Amino acid sequence: MSETEVEGKAVTDADQIEGLAKEVSPVTPPPINNPSHDPYRRTTDLLQRLAPSKMRISFLIGAGCPLAIQVPKNGKITPLIPEIIGLTTQVKAALDIDSDLKNIASEIWDRVIGRGIPTPTIEDVLSHIRTLKSLSGTGGIDGFSDDLLGMLDRAICECVREIVNVPLPTSDTPYHVLASWIKTIAREKPVEIFTTNYDLLLEQALEERQVPYFDGFIGGDSSFLDLESMAEDDLPARWARLWKVHGSINWWMTEKEKIRRSRDKIDGEQLLIYPSHLKYNQSRQMPYYAMLDRLRVFLRTDQCVLLTCGYSFADEHINAYISQGLSGNPNASCIAMIYGDRAGVPNAIELAEQHANLSILAADGGIIGTVNRNWHSDEKDGTNPANPLTVGTDLPGSRSSAPAEQCKWLLGDFAALGRFLAFQLSNRDLEEGRHDAS
Repeated sequence: MSETEVEGKAVTDADQIEGLAKEVSPVTPPPINNPSHDPYRRTTDLLQRLAPSKMRISFLIGAGCPLAIQVPKNGKITPLIPEIIGLTTQVKAALDIDSDLKNIASEIWDRVIGRGIPTPTIEDVLSHIRTLKSLSGTGGIDGFSDDLLGMLDRAICECVREIVNVPLPTSDTPYHVLASWIKTIAREKPVEIFTTNYDLLLEQALEERQVPYFDGFIGGDSSFLDLESMAEDDLPARWARLWKVHGSINWWMTEKEKIRRSRDKIDGEQLLIYPSHLKYNQSRQMPYYAMLDRLRVFLRTDQCVLLTCGYSFADEHINAYISQGLSGNPNASCIAMIYGDRAGVPNAIELAEQHANLSILAADGGIIGTVNRNWHSDEKDGTNPANPLTVGTDLPGSRSSAPAEQCKWLLGDFAALGRFLAFQLSNRDLEEGRHDAS
């Protein structure tokens, strides 16, 4: 091996190679934090979208929203209206003490479970009953008579009506705040509210806040459905639109197969809860499809944003309308407020990873621009007075499994969203006051 002289020392070729290797070997970079989304940017973005502008705004109020209102009952604090699983449990318990319907109800539940739905909801059960009824004819089907199936259907709907037919307990609920927000924030286009709930809480809040609204029906004593007014949509912009896409506890199918809206119950009429079972000639005059179509029209019109709360993306029909609308209009967007972690809404995750204009804001993280990440852990104080309303670290483990130090999104709770809308209203009043004073 050859030697060279460097500063009076003998250096072999091997020494030179080793030294060169040390010079060119990469330096190990310091560890970096995992990429994350900034929840505070979502706060600013949301305030901008909800500010007075030409952008069309709509809300999708899901079954999780009534859970935000807690009331005393039997010595305990409980939600005003139970979630769909709790509602189903109460209905099943009522049927179990009905000697005429107990056995058939148990058989129907077992059949639905046998179809691969381990925890059926009321809507799963009603869909199965109505499918059997449509196939039964005069001779019945699988041992179930047409009359018995119809009796069970009516009994379930009546149980649901009794459970959810409750008033708002106070005049300052999130529903009232939403109604005040709609009334106060002037817009060129009307605010539209879509809801999967059968209750009358939105109607109560809108009426107590004296917000004019159109829900597809015309008349006072026994209102009738007006599809032409729904299609033309030429009412003033200050009129909110209320679309109940899963029916309502005050919708009835008359014996002449007409649809009416009334609190009054008439013997022989069918309550229209989750009314997707109607035949084509009935559905043509049925609010269910017409109101779903309003969602399609909304998402295809100009710049628009659909804000969801209490909706878990479990309804395939609604998901399909949202997906089609977002695909067909790049200026449309959907911002979904999720109460718990992302893992609890797999359908929402799948949609958001396909549509860049669908943002999922869950407790533990978000999917923004199809990118699925946690929220970061850098708390910010004082930069935006709305931040404490939207972002925090202290959530119970029942709502989020994210680390204690990680930021969490709060607006999946309808009560928190109400406080956020109230903040925007109060800030608007202050700004107007300063402007008037000057």
